[in-house]
Amino acid sequence: MQIRPTEIPGVMLVLVSTNSDERGLFARTYDSAVFAAAGLPTQWPQCNTSWNARRGTLRGLHFQAAPRPDPKIVRCTRGRIFDAVVDLRPESPTFCRWTAAELSETNRSALAIPGGCAHGFLTLEDDCEVFYMMGEVYVPELARGARWNDPAFAIAWPAEPVTMSDRDANWPNFQA
Repeated sequence: MQIRPTEIPGVMLVLVSTNSDERGLFARTYDSAVFAAAGLPTQWPQCNTSWNARRGTLRGLHFQAAPRPDPKIVRCTRGRIFDAVVDLRPESPTFCRWTAAELSETNRSALAIPGGCAHGFLTLEDDCEVFYMMGEVYVPELARGARWNDPAFAIAWPAEPVTMSDRDANWPNFQA
């Protein structure tokens, strides 16, 4: 397992190594000592799965407000997604900047996302499943979002969304 920093402080790409033989493969996807050495959380009180039927499904941009911002590890366990993260931490040198990675069942990579960052993804093929390890439990009254196409972020999505919830379609532009 390798953990590589991205251009946004605290957002890390988690790369896994596989061992293959005639049975298939094995890969370690989480190791608390490796995560701790990289400065990542090691406690994950909640895990979630999102299944998405169609290519072009957009979920996000979501985040949980203080006092319980939600760090997360996001992995695509079926299909392929474009996973985007926006830094919403006012004190950060990369405030309002974004980074992204393609996550797939084939590359088995994950993104580690610190609290204070918004997250969203676009499915790149039908039948995608996304697994989240959450560093904080979901608190509905702290749930927030920002527009996926907010000009303040200018995320270079690889395609126009085809499907999204009314809530995600109607998040306001981000107010710093």
